[in-house]
Amino acid sequence: MDKLDTVFTCPFCNHGTSVECRIDMKNLIGEALCGICQESFSTTVTALTEAIDIYSEWIDECERVNTVEDDVE
Repeated sequence: MDKLDTVFTCPFCNHGTSVECRIDMKNLIGEALCGICQESFSTTVTALTEAIDIYSEWIDECERVNTVEDDVE
């Protein structure tokens, strides 16, 4: 079985392998942070959350915000 990715492309600066995800199980917070442009995203996590889940939520949230902005115009 292949391992899941742990570094990703930033949705803002589009720099590959610049986003790292951290999971703080003590506080149940997951964070994705771009090492290039410093954009970040945080979300609540569970014991089953992986880095790809945090990144996917960030991408989904970006798409949701862009859709709302398009509807306003």
